[in-house]
Amino acid sequence: MSASPAAIDELKSALGPGGWSDDPEIIAPRLTEWRGQWRGETPLLLLPDTVEAVARAVRVCATHGVAITPQGGNTGLVGGQIPQGEVLLSLSRMRQVRQVWPLEDVMVVEAGVTLLEAQQAAADSERMFPLSLAAEGTATIGGVISTNAGGTAVLRYGVARDLVLGLEAVLPNGEIFHGLKRLRKDNTGYDLKQLLIGAEGTLGVVTAAALKLFPVMRSRATAMVAVASIEDALMLLGRAKAETGGGVEAFELMGRPGLDLVLAHIPDTRDPLEIPTPWRVLIELVSGEAGLAERALERLLESALEAGLIQDAAVAQNAAQAQAMWRLREDMSAAQKAAGGGWKHDVSLPLSALAEFVARADAALRAAHPGIRLVTFGHLGDGNLHYNVVPPADGDPAAFAERREEGARIAHDLVHALDGSISAEHGLGRLKTEEARRYKDPVQIAAMRAVRDALDPQRIMNPRVLF
Repeated sequence: MSASPAAIDELKSALGPGGWSDDPEIIAPRLTEWRGQWRGETPLLLLPDTVEAVARAVRVCATHGVAITPQGGNTGLVGGQIPQGEVLLSLSRMRQVRQVWPLEDVMVVEAGVTLLEAQQAAADSERMFPLSLAAEGTATIGGVISTNAGGTAVLRYGVARDLVLGLEAVLPNGEIFHGLKRLRKDNTGYDLKQLLIGAEGTLGVVTAAALKLFPVMRSRATAMVAVASIEDALMLLGRAKAETGGGVEAFELMGRPGLDLVLAHIPDTRDPLEIPTPWRVLIELVSGEAGLAERALERLLESALEAGLIQDAAVAQNAAQAQAMWRLREDMSAAQKAAGGGWKHDVSLPLSALAEFVARADAALRAAHPGIRLVTFGHLGDGNLHYNVVPPADGDPAAFAERREEGARIAHDLVHALDGSISAEHGLGRLKTEEARRYKDPVQIAAMRAVRDALDPQRIMNPRVLF
């Protein structure tokens, strides 16, 4: 599947000046995953600026049997966006907000638009696009759709899949899938866009999307809360949902070890609470009515304190204080990198199994690897934990990294036993594709292979990813 000189020449001709690069300095930043875990290589970087240009490039690759690795903002954490000899297809030049329909609560944007730019485009029309995550300034719409990203507001708005009404994409044979409908209802057969969402570029290249928008919230209230246990945090979540009638937009869990790493390694951060409980919860309530979220949060915290569910709370008095609280949560990955990296486990579990998983996994991993630091945080409201293992403070990070599969087996066996998933929002990529065979239902694997074989019989689309 390597690209012959003839294929390279044909790709350059198909895309024309500006549509490709073989400059090592331009390509190099796209060949390294941001944590440094994967480094790749490619004979050519493709930089199409229209869906027709993408289609021309894919047709050339299909004709010559050349493999393609699509790439968005290169913020993925499982290595699926890093080529290993394939041509690298970047959508970074497809950056148009094609149209916004405020009355319909829909906008169509191209795949290279960053998540932050999409949010701003919605805001310019007095609407909100709710998908939000720490890398939103770099992550692109095409990337978050292809990986079915989640983020911090899943509890209220759902994952990327729930926010997509239609897609435009180029299939592995170079044909354009014209699926940019803005309809909320369309029962005319298979919903083909759903195959492309979360497929990690294996069934085609997403080039544009019709996205759901929502009204702008008129009030927003944020608090950092100290709790004694995950069980108490879950009780607080249930109370928050019941008392606010669906007003909970974010409910983030943070273990003390992760918070300590942020405070130690991220400048200008501080804990808004002095009480040293093992867990913190970051709560954000929203409402379409001015002042309602603030009043709801006050009532919630008062009742939770009286019930003994929380030990203390700090309420953000302005946007700057709310942002400072969010930094403690969003910089946890950066803080772990500064502490020597570690084993990352992006898992999801039924809410009722979260506390059991953490207790049993902590005990098993500490027994197998004395001295480790366990950094647990995540989106408690939707059952998604980032369960990470950081090497001992005096340990060798490189030697520790080599034992990742051993640690992952312990954590993922327990996730599977508790009816969870070993990948909640980052996909399988190169990191987990082989590992997933151990847990995925063989019938599901066979069905996925059949779909892939039908659409990409040459297996030229991101061939190292998925089954």
